[in-house]
Amino acid sequence: MPFDPNASGPLDVSPLLRLLSGGAWQIELAHERDCHLLVWVTRGQGRALLDGHCRGFGSHTVLCIPARTLFSLEIGRQSFGQVLRIDETMPCGLPETPMQIRINDMQEQARLTAFFDAMLREQQLDDDHAARAICSYADLVGIQLQRLWAKAPENNRAHAARRLCRAFCARLAQDAEGAFNMAGHAAELDVTPTHLTRVCRQETGKTAAALLTERQLHAARSLLIRTTLPMRDIAQSLGFGSAAYFTRFITQHTGETPSALRKLARKDPGPQAMRH
Repeated sequence: MPFDPNASGPLDVSPLLRLLSGGAWQIELAHERDCHLLVWVTRGQGRALLDGHCRGFGSHTVLCIPARTLFSLEIGRQSFGQVLRIDETMPCGLPETPMQIRINDMQEQARLTAFFDAMLREQQLDDDHAARAICSYADLVGIQLQRLWAKAPENNRAHAARRLCRAFCARLAQDAEGAFNMAGHAAELDVTPTHLTRVCRQETGKTAAALLTERQLHAARSLLIRTTLPMRDIAQSLGFGSAAYFTRFITQHTGETPSALRKLARKDPGPQAMRH
């Protein structure tokens, strides 16, 4: 695919903690995005749900999150690093495989940091060639990650439980309309709801139903804040039987009605979002 300098999606480098600026829920609830994320943590710690598994991370960890991949992040307030976002429609050489790699080699750490610094300089330059240059550096980062991944201890053959949880998370990311409840997903995966629940708890620390709820809640809150759609339209688009059921769902999990969340977000988006 040729490079398109007129692509309208995100292409930027930003500080790690900016992921929290719109409210911790936006990154801590399981969800998927329409852009690739490359997270380079140079200081601090946290936890990541990625590729059907949840585990902690520390300094000098890189997370490659392809577009439409279910994930969530818990980032410590003392953490530091950078995030590259590239719209899924823009050609780039970032890996299509979700990756979480701890980089211990100082030369590899320096190389990755240098790539991020170069992309940031191009972003600040912002001329006719900047976008293409950023994508070119992303291609080089992709090559570095593929080499690291080939030797990484995290890159082990997935056992049956991991494969099942990975498949369930992939289904959640694809089911934007909420067509399936937890039992429906289990049936499509040819397992019992009990087994799916046990496996998800083992791999992520959360039940299958909890992951489904998080994904629905994130999608609902995003639509409330970022669109002007009526409540009934949001409820219908996410598979809720009625606007009343949607309102009960939001109120139960946030302590606020949908209309109150929307009003608070538009009045004071930063502090309000952090309270839920």
